[in-house]
Amino acid sequence: MKKSISKVVLAYSGGLDTSVIIPWLKENYEGCEVIAFAADVGQREDLTGLEEKAKKSGAGKCYVLDLKEEFVTDYIWPTLRSGAVYERGYLLGTSMARPLISKYMVRVAEQEGADAVSHGATGKGNDQVRFELTVKALNPALKIIAPWREWDIRSREDAIDYAAAHNVPIEATKTKIYSRDENLWHISHEGGELEDPWNEPREDMFKLSVSPENAPDKPTYVEIAFERGVPVAVDGKGMKPVELVEKLNELGGANGIGRVDMVENRLVGMKSRGVYETPGGAILVMALRELEQLVLDRESLAWKDTIAQKYSFLVYNGQWFTSLREQMDKFIDEALKFATGNVRFKLYKGNIICAGRQSPHSLYREEYATFGEEDVYNQHDAEGFINIFGLPLTVDAILDIEGTRRTGRRDK
Repeated sequence: MKKSISKVVLAYSGGLDTSVIIPWLKENYEGCEVIAFAADVGQREDLTGLEEKAKKSGAGKCYVLDLKEEFVTDYIWPTLRSGAVYERGYLLGTSMARPLISKYMVRVAEQEGADAVSHGATGKGNDQVRFELTVKALNPALKIIAPWREWDIRSREDAIDYAAAHNVPIEATKTKIYSRDENLWHISHEGGELEDPWNEPREDMFKLSVSPENAPDKPTYVEIAFERGVPVAVDGKGMKPVELVEKLNELGGANGIGRVDMVENRLVGMKSRGVYETPGGAILVMALRELEQLVLDRESLAWKDTIAQKYSFLVYNGQWFTSLREQMDKFIDEALKFATGNVRFKLYKGNIICAGRQSPHSLYREEYATFGEEDVYNQHDAEGFINIFGLPLTVDAILDIEGTRRTGRRDK
């Protein structure tokens, strides 16, 4: 037996790993009461039987909380507005959800007077860091129990055998090969034949999107409205955050939008291969980029892109509850104060094609950009600008000719 823990709150999904954790905790921590906590973040599962299932597995109580609205407004929207995309492709669906789930795991622990929390993340993955950094940020007094770093279970087969030996009700079988995580923003697929990056994903693996080949032969047009960088309407209809994401998931999925197959660098130091479906998210990321191109000046856009990469690392690494992220949000709020407008897309067989963008705060002015006759820009002014902008090159060339500083450029 481990040292005494009176009560522990487990981040519970009802899947194989967290189901077997319940009896394992009771078996290894004498006198421990297990409280299961499940978060509804839009994973399209029927959660009505989750409480009964948790109790049958040995839990004393089970909380099931609907967190979809908060997930969108407080986690998805800030990450979207930051422009964060991890390693050129991953739209951070799982990464954003973990701090929210952990936040409420801590709240339930405090409400129940628990002295520990537990999760089902493995010792190889990123989620263990995301769960535990949130606990440390919000209540460092809570003990953290990570069974995958302690127990003798080493495989899915081991877990199934453990469940059978302890009469834990599960639906998993030894033939099921994919590890998936789904929420309102995306679904991820790992494991099985995907562990060989040369293997093409099987079409029957995908859940949220049709293949581009099977998408409609005619394009679908969609128009998205933003206010200060926050999506507020689709095709002229104002929508609440959850409804808006669901609508774009439907449109994007039907047109084969949002599939990403990538090999990424995990925080713990190894590479992993994952396939993601983020149909609505892919549309929103592209739409906000188009609007930013219209309303942000060059230096602001460049600096925002710099912040986006750092923001993606913070979210991926589980550093949501940090001062740096909060400070970056303040910059983003200021940068996007004029990001109000509409973007129109043509969705066609996996492609997101911009068909128009407009904003009352647009920096684009036709009278300046036109190739026709105009009288607002004196083209002769460009000569002085080029002379000043090119002055360092002129000095280098003079020194090269004099032999004072050989650049070698003239010899090529």
